[in-house]
Amino acid sequence: HGQRSHRSDYHHESMATPINRTAFARAGLLGNPSDGYHGKTISFIVRNFAAVVTLRPADTLKILPAADDVDKYSSINQLLARVQSAGYYGGQRLIKAAIVCFAERFADSLPGHQNFEVSYTTNIPRSVGLAGSSAIVVATLKALTDFFQVALPPDQLASLSLHVERHHLGIPAGLQDRVIQSYEGLVYMDFAVERMTLVNGLAIGSYESLDPELLNDTYIAYSEVVGEPTEVAHQDLRQRFEAGDPTITQAMRQFAELAERGKSALLDRDSELLGQLINQNFDLRKKICHIHPRHQQMVDVARRSGASAKFCGSGGAIVGTFQNDGQYRQLVEAMAAIDCRVIRPQILPPA
Repeated sequence: HGQRSHRSDYHHESMATPINRTAFARAGLLGNPSDGYHGKTISFIVRNFAAVVTLRPADTLKILPAADDVDKYSSINQLLARVQSAGYYGGQRLIKAAIVCFAERFADSLPGHQNFEVSYTTNIPRSVGLAGSSAIVVATLKALTDFFQVALPPDQLASLSLHVERHHLGIPAGLQDRVIQSYEGLVYMDFAVERMTLVNGLAIGSYESLDPELLNDTYIAYSEVVGEPTEVAHQDLRQRFEAGDPTITQAMRQFAELAERGKSALLDRDSELLGQLINQNFDLRKKICHIHPRHQQMVDVARRSGASAKFCGSGGAIVGTFQNDGQYRQLVEAMAAIDCRVIRPQILPPA
């Protein structure tokens, strides 16, 4: 369990100021989706998009809805469009589950009388594999630790966040998203059974922060039309893996090897090899997962522009490398023609 502050008065003067905590979007560079299957991954934070959770003292505990949580629509077509782009769930259930999980874990440290109001905003594109859901959970847990003055190191924060989604909400997920959103920057992660440790009842892998400056000429493109919730891709994989499907277990070993080779390529500044590994990661995924035709088109168009391409997560957003500014401009134009936006990810905080 986390450590409680020596302060016993939760109504100290600083509590009058609302607590705002942020968690950013992320892109899985290599190895995903093996993080949930004892594999290895490399991931980086994407500061272009973020979820912000705000806590302030209140007489009663309130979870305020954001725009996507309000079930009011101008027409049935608007409802259909909302569900197709963002799924059936907003952020309130994520925040509620995070609070419950936090309260259970720190039950001995929390004063039962201290209530709060929680609200959130997010501009992370929904259901395109940029980890928008886990960002809300991580930001909520960060805000709660500040509000109640308990210490939760980033490795434990990541694992507790996974516990919120996997055990409280039944969402099939792995540690990768929560690890990078807790550590930020660029991180190499090893989830092999022999590298996992148990800390305060939480399973934690081996995490190594890498210099983000090693990752140059990287882009992210995401669909502004078609997304796919992570449950769609991972539910089938989980069932097949647990059933001992040799195709899946072998693929997960190969994903892990791609991440390991990718780490070496980054350290050697071998951009050509890194691009090849990124392409191989998607090609391997295609062998074990159904790929939405619209998402396949995104990869195909990016590769025809000369860039490498793979999914950032479950589908709807891709990540890759390009060779020069001219190729990047060509990529932007080609992706715009299929209703996709291209950005250069901001990994480091502003100077």
